[in-house]
Amino acid sequence: MPARTVTMSAAAFLGSCALLLPAAQAQASAPRHHDDAPVVYAHRGASGYAPENTLAAVDAADDLGIAWVENDVQFSKDGVLVVVHDTDLARTTDVEQLFPGRTSYAVKDFTAAEIAKLDAGSWFGQEFAGARIPTLTQYLRKVERNHQKLLLEIKSPEIYPGIEKETLRILREEGWLDRDHVKNKLVIQSFGADSVKKVHQLRPDVVTGFLGNPAVADLPAYAKFTDQINPYFSAATADYVAAVHRLKGAHGKKLRVNTWTVNDAASAAAVDAAGVDGIITNFPDVVREATR
Repeated sequence: MPARTVTMSAAAFLGSCALLLPAAQAQASAPRHHDDAPVVYAHRGASGYAPENTLAAVDAADDLGIAWVENDVQFSKDGVLVVVHDTDLARTTDVEQLFPGRTSYAVKDFTAAEIAKLDAGSWFGQEFAGARIPTLTQYLRKVERNHQKLLLEIKSPEIYPGIEKETLRILREEGWLDRDHVKNKLVIQSFGADSVKKVHQLRPDVVTGFLGNPAVADLPAYAKFTDQINPYFSAATADYVAAVHRLKGAHGKKLRVNTWTVNDAASAAAVDAAGVDGIITNFPDVVREATR
């Protein structure tokens, strides 16, 4: 929509101009550790410019020319996979107004039909009023139409038994487990090591990532079932990244490091200098400019 594009472009321009100077200084003072710029992942879509995990955020990333989007999946009460980050619906929807008096506003306590009624856009800006929480199926179709790629996070797997199997079922149903998608367009990650292991057991061909920064001594154990170690950006030091890179992951390739959530040019330049392979960010245009 025009309003979205104008707002996003202005914000992107101002953010880039304000932050490019420290980025240049950081890059000048530290050598690059790899030839290619890190892959930029739009965190919950381009969530600095559109409401997180909505289809509008996917489009915002596409408008910026960002190939990879990241999202979060959880189960509704009736077992439908929906794309939302918080395990509680209150922060990013009008659930308290639409369903007053509920004793819980947890995602798991609402049916997919109830979740579909929620306004997931107005909290971010009135131009997004009426944006919905998409199902995983709806989200995949949008990403596919945009010719984008997906970094999918299984959220809080400890409270959603069977979520790995259902996630893979939907991915398969939507054509995302064919050779091309598995090889080039899909990564599944989680903070739950057991969840990542489960995905690897069910579909050994799928690329997986573990969110967190295990102790260096424990990295070989993780390398048996994952292809990526994805730490918070303050943990993505040059020494830690080098320790991860010394190991080969579940598919026999060098373990990769995708760090999160980096939203300014100076931090992007710092983790780039540390040698990370990817950067997850709400402002993908700012990070892209800082690491070119």
